[in-house]
Amino acid sequence: MRSVLKFIANIGASIVLTGTALAAPIGNPVAVFSGLDKITGRIITFDVLIDETVQFGALQVTPRACNTRPPTEPAQTTGFVEVDEITLRNEIRRLFTGWMFAASPGLSAIEHPVYDVWLVDCKTEITAAPDSGGEAAPSSGQ
Repeated sequence: MRSVLKFIANIGASIVLTGTALAAPIGNPVAVFSGLDKITGRIITFDVLIDETVQFGALQVTPRACNTRPPTEPAQTTGFVEVDEITLRNEIRRLFTGWMFAASPGLSAIEHPVYDVWLVDCKTEITAAPDSGGEAAPSSGQ
């Protein structure tokens, strides 16, 4: 019996010594996206406040959450995003709802015939963007 208890104690000590506890994600108020216009070949980067909607071409991008990890842990930037398309008939059609991963943009990027959008980063404050010719502008929708 003593050897069994010693074995269990050793296993417990091994788990404590080798286990890694991850800290809770850090919520950020701003999501940073990149968008590709396939017609012009231009890529722009734009900031969006959480729960706000920004229009990029015919797409409306609305981040619902943008999380990072503390600097002491491996980088892992994720965002829960909704993307809608405004059709030629002025109807709104949902293209994507789900998690995007900045480290794997191809895994969850929005691929549209004309536009691609992917999550790049999360930030604590919005950066004033240079004039982008109206390509990514706040939307009154949603």
